[in-house]
Amino acid sequence: MKKELSLGMAIIPIVALIAAAASSIFIWKAGMHIPLMIGVLAAAVIAILCGWKWQEVETMMVKGVARALPAVFILLIIGIIVGTWIASGVIPTMIYYGLSIIEPSLFVPLVALITGIVSITLGSSFTSIATIGIAFMAIGEGLGFAPGLVAGAVISGAYLGDKLSPLSDTTNIAPAMVDTDLFSHIRHMLWDTIPAFAISIILYWFVGNTGAANNAVDADGINLIKTGLESVFVIHPLLLLMPVFTIILMMKRVPAIPALTIVGLLGAVLAVLVQGSSVSSIVQVMTSGFKVESEVAAVDKLLNSGGLMSMLGTIGLLILATALGGILEETGSFEALTRKMMTRVRSTGTLISTTIFSTFVVAFASGAQFLAIILPARTFVKTYKEMGIDTKNLSRCVEAAGTVGINLVPWSVPIVFAGSVLGVSPGELIPYIFFAFLVPLINLIFGFTGWTITKKNYPETTVKGESQS
Repeated sequence: MKKELSLGMAIIPIVALIAAAASSIFIWKAGMHIPLMIGVLAAAVIAILCGWKWQEVETMMVKGVARALPAVFILLIIGIIVGTWIASGVIPTMIYYGLSIIEPSLFVPLVALITGIVSITLGSSFTSIATIGIAFMAIGEGLGFAPGLVAGAVISGAYLGDKLSPLSDTTNIAPAMVDTDLFSHIRHMLWDTIPAFAISIILYWFVGNTGAANNAVDADGINLIKTGLESVFVIHPLLLLMPVFTIILMMKRVPAIPALTIVGLLGAVLAVLVQGSSVSSIVQVMTSGFKVESEVAAVDKLLNSGGLMSMLGTIGLLILATALGGILEETGSFEALTRKMMTRVRSTGTLISTTIFSTFVVAFASGAQFLAIILPARTFVKTYKEMGIDTKNLSRCVEAAGTVGINLVPWSVPIVFAGSVLGVSPGELIPYIFFAFLVPLINLIFGFTGWTITKKNYPETTVKGESQS
């Protein structure tokens, strides 16, 4: 007979995961795969002790992983895109012209702003990071900026789009989970997103100027990188039409997987037609990434990346995280964790803060965006309706912590992906993701002041229906 999990039992897998993660980051230096495995094993043992059979635990894990399969395919295709966009000269051309025209004193805020515009248009933080983000990292290195600062600005811009774009999967999932419509949700998020991003841009300008003042621009180094790029690639401004074409595909609402596949294959075609690559070499690039040994070490360091195989580590993390999330959801662990907090919810401020805190709990426990959005949204929707608070406040909160704030979790799938693609460790870049700190903070301020919190009277039948679902 299955028994309800107590708070003590429910928290054991999370404590095990966080302890293992801290050990791995600070002592073992071994990444997040083993800590997540420890979390999965701890959750499975708790489930069995509470009456579930092993076959049922396996089913929980399979259900959790099944939700991640679209993201797995997207990650594989992004690895191919990175490889073919380098081999075709698209990313090298972006780097070449970026080094030629960008003003150092405005570089860091422009990184956040331009990445944000691209991400809103694409609706994909991962695609933005893996394309224009790589180019900005190379330009930043040429200009002498700290890699963590540039990466933080890239991620801030990328998640502006992931949060606001109607093409973003997380932006569609959050309102769907709480029974509100997409565009009401997006409009309501402008209240926290615009101030947070504006403050971030100011901070990037200030910190970037400090960096520019302390690091003289190395003109010889920039010229060396440009010369190295010219020695390996055909550099031509028409190659910049590739990102434009990608944006057009997304604006036409072509589904993500077909659109990204087209973009990746077009990169391969351009590599053959423009750079003179052979078909066999392009297949190798799509599989294992681009590799070159030029006379310029900086060029080799910047561009030896991409390929389907480069994504397998991130995919492994995604599978482990969603397997853990599947067990925690099906066994009621998350409900047990929030049950005590829910009894103390008496005001709008405590409800908003509890929602954000709970979303971070899921983010720390699983590292997966979807779970960090879906589980709190399902748990709190009835309470919001009972208190007469519009559920678009709930969808805004779970996006604040689950879509953006999750980037503060060193072992989360988004930050591990960004770190691997941009070549910066989570510890170096997290302090500079100003947007991820500010968005949850602004929501907390809104909760306790009541500003921008919309009220709504829900019919009693709607609330009862929610409690039965």
